[in-house]
Amino acid sequence: MADKELTPAEEASLRVKEAEEQAALPYKWTQTIGDLDITVEIAGNLKGKDLNVDIKKKKLVLGIKGQDPIINGDLPHDIHVDESTWTLTSSPSGVKVLELHLDKVNKMEWWAHVVTGAPKIDVTKITPESSKLGDLDGETRGMVEKMMFDQRQKEMGKPTSDEQKKLDLLESFKKQHPEMDFSKVQMS
Repeated sequence: MADKELTPAEEASLRVKEAEEQAALPYKWTQTIGDLDITVEIAGNLKGKDLNVDIKKKKLVLGIKGQDPIINGDLPHDIHVDESTWTLTSSPSGVKVLELHLDKVNKMEWWAHVVTGAPKIDVTKITPESSKLGDLDGETRGMVEKMMFDQRQKEMGKPTSDEQKKLDLLESFKKQHPEMDFSKVQMS
């Protein structure tokens, strides 16, 4: 069945339902395209040794020893375990805040939920934070710059970088083989 366009009222209703589901979770979470952060308020008398925090590539367990876990489930995508951390800090209100940072393996994908059993958010509605090309690692920056160049080329009706490489290769081949007739060659 094809997706039908939602009315503004239906869209608003879905947003309210999603917000209620997220507010009901025993933790708060935020994400960027590269990482995910979880915060949980716990009793102020607890220490790190009282906690059970188990971070695996595809699974997360977070809770207080001797109690049911606050989070216990499979992650929807892989994380870098060695780059993921957790801290416990005191807040002015007297409670402590457990902060968990997960480093995503795929830095080009939004997560719909922290663990697969939790309610999902609509990732198509995420407005990514603006970033500067200088903030990106070398490989990602090169890929983004190539995409931007190719988009500008297409808008001007000119060949993309890959198409230009093919044309350059053909020109080089023509020069090396002047005896061949290239008048009927078509590039696709």
